[in-house]
Amino acid sequence: MAGALRQSLDTLRSVMRFEAPETDPVARRIRRSVSVADMRRIARRRVPRGVFDYVDGGAEDERTLRANTEDFGRITFRPRVLRDVHDVDPSTTLLGRPLPLPMVFSPTGFTRIVCPEGELAVARAADRARLPYTLSTLGTRSIEEVAAVSGGAKWFQVYVWRDRGLVQELVERARESGFEALVLTVDNAVFGRRERDHRRGFTLPPTIGPGTIVDGARHPEWTWRFVRSEPIRFANVTGRSVGDGAEAVSLHRYIDTQFDPTMAWPDLEWLRDRWSGPIVVKGVQTVDDAVLASKVGVQAVMLSNHGGRQLDTAPTPISLVAPVTDAVGDAVEVICDGGVRRGSDIVKALALGARAVGVGRAYLYALGAAGERGVDHLVDLFTADVRRTMALCGVRTVPDLTREYVTNPF
Repeated sequence: MAGALRQSLDTLRSVMRFEAPETDPVARRIRRSVSVADMRRIARRRVPRGVFDYVDGGAEDERTLRANTEDFGRITFRPRVLRDVHDVDPSTTLLGRPLPLPMVFSPTGFTRIVCPEGELAVARAADRARLPYTLSTLGTRSIEEVAAVSGGAKWFQVYVWRDRGLVQELVERARESGFEALVLTVDNAVFGRRERDHRRGFTLPPTIGPGTIVDGARHPEWTWRFVRSEPIRFANVTGRSVGDGAEAVSLHRYIDTQFDPTMAWPDLEWLRDRWSGPIVVKGVQTVDDAVLASKVGVQAVMLSNHGGRQLDTAPTPISLVAPVTDAVGDAVEVICDGGVRRGSDIVKALALGARAVGVGRAYLYALGAAGERGVDHLVDLFTADVRRTMALCGVRTVPDLTREYVTNPF
């Protein structure tokens, strides 16, 4: 009897393992985040609902928002087996710069509403990962602030204001601060109708009212950090006549009155005359426009529908990759921007012909879930995902990724 008891105890001890308690709350959140979906759930819990809806939402019925991600699921792999995949290499080049992973940090405005460090945290994480970081014109950290914390590849996203003198000044500041490329966003002649924001009366920066007081009380950590930080401003236009967010503004009213709806293809010549580096056109949504862009001297097109935040039922970026790359050939590089949630999505975009993908909303979830360390963790997840997916498909290098490895339902 005693021997049987000892054996049972030995068996129990052999399978019982107790993890050391983790005292760092950020590390605990990172440990629980094994996917972008996990980070989204944690971010939703940690930030006020109005802030989360601004990050998470899309235009009108949000059909395009959902389709951006769902269309990746419509593509299936055609894995090859018995291939030597002992040393998978996910590196590539983009605009002449080597990248360890085919990924760009896309521009996101107002990043500090998610985390006080905002753009600085993301720029530092991108620098460590040796990936390009794109600063939005409407960022809440300035061109110069970002340049001060990042010696890596930096791109500057340009909106065309009615005040062209301001655009020229921003371009010159980007050049002087060492930014390598301009990203001209072309899909917001007018502002999309983002109904989640309308329902909440959401403004930037958030205004204080009964609803926000209750929401803030439910998220004390975010609220405490928010009130202790310097005021949120449109840092690149602080003090300018266009308005810098010193007073709360409705974003749709701000953009519809300040941005130039007359912008057209000839304006690319105006921009080229003022910038000698690479230009990326972001917001291309048809093959015809991709071909036009390839003929006006830009170096890359970013297939994007603004994360489903502008025109609902617009085409998804991943559905355009194959026809666009067929049409433009080697004239421009193609970046697929929108809906990426896993490394396998990156592999699918590359197999269909993209040079790289753009990631925006996913890193905002990571930032909301675990701050700057969350963005580092996101890069680690994507890198591991890409390596694993390539190995399981029987592919060792990015140039080997061709359409034979995927089905294309579009």
